[in-house]
Amino acid sequence: MGQRSLVPDLPLYDAVAEKALRIFKRLRVPDIIGTPTYGEVCGDWVFEFVRAVFGSYDPDTKRRMIREFFLLVPKKNGKSSIAAAIMVTALILNERPLCELLLIAPTIAVAAISYDQALGIIALDEELGKLLHLQPHLKTITHRITGAILMIKSADPKVVTGTKAAYVLIDELHEFAEMSRAAAVMREIKGGLAARPDGFLLTITTQSKKPPAGVFRSELEKARAVRDGAIALPLLPVLYELPLSESKDGGWKDPKTWPLVNPALGASVQPEFLADELVAAEADGIEALILLASQHFNVQIGMGLRADRWPGALHWEPCGDKALTLKELMARSKVCAVGIDGGGLDDLFAMSVIGRETGTRNWLHWAHAWAFPDVLAYRKEIAPRLHDFERDGDLTICEAVGDDVRGAVEVILQLEEAGLLPIDSPAIGLDAAGIAELLDELDAVGIGEDRWVSVGQGWKLQQAVLTLPRRLKDRKLIHGASEMMAWNVGNAKTELKGSNYIVTKQVAGSAKIDALMATFNAAMLMFGNPEAPASIDDFLSSPIMVV
Repeated sequence: MGQRSLVPDLPLYDAVAEKALRIFKRLRVPDIIGTPTYGEVCGDWVFEFVRAVFGSYDPDTKRRMIREFFLLVPKKNGKSSIAAAIMVTALILNERPLCELLLIAPTIAVAAISYDQALGIIALDEELGKLLHLQPHLKTITHRITGAILMIKSADPKVVTGTKAAYVLIDELHEFAEMSRAAAVMREIKGGLAARPDGFLLTITTQSKKPPAGVFRSELEKARAVRDGAIALPLLPVLYELPLSESKDGGWKDPKTWPLVNPALGASVQPEFLADELVAAEADGIEALILLASQHFNVQIGMGLRADRWPGALHWEPCGDKALTLKELMARSKVCAVGIDGGGLDDLFAMSVIGRETGTRNWLHWAHAWAFPDVLAYRKEIAPRLHDFERDGDLTICEAVGDDVRGAVEVILQLEEAGLLPIDSPAIGLDAAGIAELLDELDAVGIGEDRWVSVGQGWKLQQAVLTLPRRLKDRKLIHGASEMMAWNVGNAKTELKGSNYIVTKQVAGSAKIDALMATFNAAMLMFGNPEAPASIDDFLSSPIMVV
């Protein structure tokens, strides 16, 4: 099936591009029966990508006009095999003496996949065997003339610090999402490339099995911004993905879309295989569907869903509205309720505000969280996500003890001064433990104990746990579509105790659900149908005053 290339028409140095493509096409694929050449088995999309990688090099100035290449392609499209052949081609064409070429992946085992493929390629070519010295026990390949060396290194800033690599392949960048050291690794790599204008950084990855986070999220968003013309950088993004709007609601299941995201469909990827996998995944449930969608169709996962998920998670994303800021919520609401879920220094302090919309009586939701640096140190596996939420503006990293409490009280005062907090019923719902410091701060600003209430947890939150999903399904609860809140919702697990379904921190384990628990606390107050103080406008428009 013919299709347009995702590689734009670039002003390349054609002689360099064609020379590299001849070398690439001549290499043999070691893990296909009959060991055909890459020229015989690859599609035009591969050749155009190879031309761009090498044809962007100016042989006169010894500078590469495009320094970074980002290829997002689903599994089974020959990703690691193509990457290995590109790095072997780079080793052959490199002009820099004693140059380093690195294969970097989240684990040595993953990096070894491309290295072993490179070994197989060289072993099948007698001339290459003479030119390149293989040392499998050291995981290196050395060019006998230039002294250039292709090697594996782990994704550790201590290992890549001071690297002199001119060519770097990063495989499966999505696996870096949960690595707290990944950002430091990328800084070291790009810092090393800055002194080697002839080199390139090649990132090849599938979509993440979880919501994108950390360095994967930032690099993917940058690649999309370049693709969409929002920013200009010496980076070529080749992203085989459907528009995010089309990926939702199961649009990726339509076989008509499969060639758009699987460029090797009909070759290394068979449509029958995808169809069978789809049938099996639908039988296995939501977790299997999410895994299939992310790995074989590059669908970005909005939140992690599992069999024991909180039922509201299934309907959360469709109810998101990015325009719903706290200011917007206040402008549209008649009355608000606040939920607080406190935490220690190694936990999150979360706040949720639910407003009842004037006229529609729909619930509008906003949330924010605070964290201390201790969380980043003790919970390294979630540190990249927390930094993402901080950049989004949905989480604040506190500098001093009490910053979290003061931040929450500032929001409460905004609501109070706007006349949105009820005075005849509790306005603030706290978890059972509460935080004495918060209560003292509230009292200091004139919000006494008659304005807050301790909300029972566990089975006592049953009404919120079961009713909020109904409101979400009916789109009677609209939220601000924050990644932080989606993460909390996706982390939530339900557990049946007696005749009650509960969501607790203990059930969730190390995954954070503090903002969702704060939402439950606010919901419990809103179920009481609170009313805001009557305004002068309400008084003047009352039946008594209307003549």
